[in-house]
Amino acid sequence: MTGNEFRFFLSCDINLPVTFRVDRLEGHLPLPVKSPNSESNVPTEDRTGELYVECALYIDGAQFGLPTRTRLESSGPYCWNELITLTTKYRDLTAQSQLTFTVWDVSHGDGLVGGATILLFNRKKQLKTGKQKLRLWPGKEADGAFPTSTPGKVPRHERGELERLEKLVNKYERGQIPRVDWLDRLTFKTMEKIKERESLKNGSSHLYLVVDFCSFEHRVVFQESGANFLMPSPIASTNDIVIVWDPEVGKINPSEHKQLKLARSLTRGVIDRDLKPSSNERKSIQRILKYPPTRTLSGDERQLLWKFRFSLMSEKRALTKFLRCVEWSDVQEAKQALELMGKWEMIDVSDALELLSPVFESEEVRAYAVSVLERADDEELECYLLQLVQALRFERSDKSRLSHFLVQRALRNIELASFLRWYVAVELYDPAYAKRFYCTYEILEENMMKMAAGVNGEEDGFKLWQSLVRQTELTAQLCSITRDVRNVRGNTQKKIEKLRQLLSGLLSELTYFDEPIRSPLAPGVLITGIVPSESSIFKSALHPLRLTFRTANGGTCKIIFKKGDDIRQDQLVVQMVSLMDRLLKLENLDLHLTPYMVLATGQDEGMLEFIPSRSLAQILSEHRSIVSYLQKFHPDDHGPFGITATCLETFIKSCAGYSVITYILGIGDRHLDNLLLRDDGRLFHVDFGFILGRDPKPFPPPMKLCKEMVEAMGGAESQYYTRFKSYCCEAYNILRKSSNLILNLFYLMAGSNIPDIASDPEKGILKLQEKFRLDLDDEASIHFFQDLINESVSALFPQMVETIHRWAQYWR
Repeated sequence: MTGNEFRFFLSCDINLPVTFRVDRLEGHLPLPVKSPNSESNVPTEDRTGELYVECALYIDGAQFGLPTRTRLESSGPYCWNELITLTTKYRDLTAQSQLTFTVWDVSHGDGLVGGATILLFNRKKQLKTGKQKLRLWPGKEADGAFPTSTPGKVPRHERGELERLEKLVNKYERGQIPRVDWLDRLTFKTMEKIKERESLKNGSSHLYLVVDFCSFEHRVVFQESGANFLMPSPIASTNDIVIVWDPEVGKINPSEHKQLKLARSLTRGVIDRDLKPSSNERKSIQRILKYPPTRTLSGDERQLLWKFRFSLMSEKRALTKFLRCVEWSDVQEAKQALELMGKWEMIDVSDALELLSPVFESEEVRAYAVSVLERADDEELECYLLQLVQALRFERSDKSRLSHFLVQRALRNIELASFLRWYVAVELYDPAYAKRFYCTYEILEENMMKMAAGVNGEEDGFKLWQSLVRQTELTAQLCSITRDVRNVRGNTQKKIEKLRQLLSGLLSELTYFDEPIRSPLAPGVLITGIVPSESSIFKSALHPLRLTFRTANGGTCKIIFKKGDDIRQDQLVVQMVSLMDRLLKLENLDLHLTPYMVLATGQDEGMLEFIPSRSLAQILSEHRSIVSYLQKFHPDDHGPFGITATCLETFIKSCAGYSVITYILGIGDRHLDNLLLRDDGRLFHVDFGFILGRDPKPFPPPMKLCKEMVEAMGGAESQYYTRFKSYCCEAYNILRKSSNLILNLFYLMAGSNIPDIASDPEKGILKLQEKFRLDLDDEASIHFFQDLINESVSALFPQMVETIHRWAQYWR
């Protein structure tokens, strides 16, 4: 068939009965007529009834045949999904044929809910197909006259975005729009939001009936039987080539479902034990095992893994995929799956994190995941602690195995105890899960008061808990100081003077603590007081405090305290930087990253470790180039560009590390003010207000790699720039190997209140997955990443935006 041909069927040639499906009712039922003596006032949302739909065919305004009724539906949402087949054939229809639909309620009053009428042919005399959404006329029985007084078609001026989208869905279901699994999920989720918004905007004033008309291989054009048509009929003389769309497509076939259950039944267990996959089946299984944890398995893939479950028990990677195949509603199948899980090859900790995601609801599976986590040492557990606390949202009970495990490990390690207490305390502000997090908090406090492992006596346990409680008292005092300083009129210097005055006078107890307090950022460090003369305030809208604390060992540590800003997103990003730094070092690649400490102590407050450094904007303003700045601290007449080779290597490695990490995490709003450089040549990023692809600037480059950084490496043709690209590609391939771990950790954050995740968790995780390019092998990924680097360096528009940003900062 060429592009100019238009194939169609003639209605007079279709010797099939008129068929359609009554799908569902949308909207709230209207209130029943209130009697004068009645005092009840039932909200519209609470109205229920026993409904059925009466369908009738009208030809040229006269009823043709007997009306047909659906079954009764007694509770909302009212979904009949019932196939109706009339005695009338398509060949008997006229251009003015109509179907009437009247909804009756047998439980209230006269029982009439409303009716609607729809023409079977459109203005072009083509048969209507697919889903049709009809607006019911309340209190009126559907009228089959021509023209009708109860048209179900929504007037053009009242149609919104939702009607247009529903037409596209209609085409999608008929196969006229190609299917893309991950994109379809995001699209339908967005459509649900639009539907909710439209519903709120329009209120509950309208009721709609959704019906589904039969579709054919080609369009059906109206033609009276026996008419003289000049063109030859596209249908041959035999009727067997008329293909009718099956309305059951996409729905569960009961007989097929029964066959699958029989195939998976326990009676086949003896046979399945000896089954071995063929060469092609083995390739399919290996392909499935490489799927990321976000990938949904198809029915055939689930069946394949179930069939060869016994031969896969020695493959530890296969367990999480196998557990996704189990029909947990089937008691016997679930029982066998749990038995196999206990005999399976022990999985890695990264895979255990996947079993704690919301996908797995079985308490036995989640308990198994916790038993795997028990093998992790404290250092590794601390890397995942933030996500494990978030996983408490997906537990079935408030006192779960996971909660008990976290508390028991915290009792053995004061750093874990401190971080667990803060992570849980911050989540107490979430009303939906406050009780669950409070239970964990309560269990931790109760056990701390008792004899904990490694603590001698109940009194010492009490002191240990009190030392953590005093952290909260300290942050409360710092919040009070921040408010007092903000209220001071004048410039930053006056606010600094007020801060030092408060610390030396009214709040002098903060200068020297009665007893040492464990630092919230680093619980292993004991702080004994604040040094007023070395404390200051940053010139910023929120006026964050920069505090210098004395430590018990005679040294000092500097902490930034911010009030009025949610830093939980920064906390997550820095945690991921720290984790990726650990993964790179395990592969003997140290890129000199700076994963400074960040801790949210509330929804709008928190602490950050202060790292002495200067922004690239400030360095370029004062020293003209990065090399000139580094020459000041590490001069070497014989070294490259007049600086020591060690310093330049440190700079190159840190640039490479952060280029890769910021690309993977989709960190946005990168400018020269949030790129900092330490005296030893380490470059690092701060301020992570935009992640997972969000960026306030138009056309951002794939990664932040400004020309000044390239110039510091000797230019694009330099051997040092080539070494930079080599480090980037090596780091990218190392992190790609741990993509499942990183994706699992973000998946556990799906229920958190972190802004860029909470807005659309599924979309954010899919964006993160896309950055790993799991479809490429290591060699192809190297070429891909080198192209990304070249694209970022040559990006002109971001350079223009950076220049505008610098001017804005100057005039500010």
